[in-house]
Amino acid sequence: MNTGSSKAGEIAVAADETGTRRVEGERALGSRAPEFIKARRLLHVSWQVGVFLVGLAVVVTGVILLPLPGPGWVIIFGGMAIWATEFVWAQLVLRWTKRKVTEAAQRALDPKVRRRNIILTSVGCVIVAAIVGFYLWKFGFMMPWKIKDQ
Repeated sequence: MNTGSSKAGEIAVAADETGTRRVEGERALGSRAPEFIKARRLLHVSWQVGVFLVGLAVVVTGVILLPLPGPGWVIIFGGMAIWATEFVWAQLVLRWTKRKVTEAAQRALDPKVRRRNIILTSVGCVIVAAIVGFYLWKFGFMMPWKIKDQ
């Protein structure tokens, strides 16, 4: 890694020059490894490899759990949070995701949107109840694979 310096033991630190606006309470971008690890290049690279592998294992577990019953997305974002302790790209992805989730939550709390969602949910429930009622009226309480030609 070229740090722009010829001094031994000096490391590069990522500056927050990404063009994103800094919100109060957000941490600066860059590694959160302890200082004694950052001071030694080989140890810091080993640390980064370890963080990457642990984060990768967590993300892969989350991807496996997506089609299975389990909190797949939560585990994937947990792996991203592990990566974000060391890698700027993961920190930026998490910031973007947090911003989008906050915007979606604010939109969902808008009274007009809530009213529309309640109306759509009610209409959907009425349609499902009508379909279930028709099925029970036509076939009774019988599973579909046991229905004989009538």
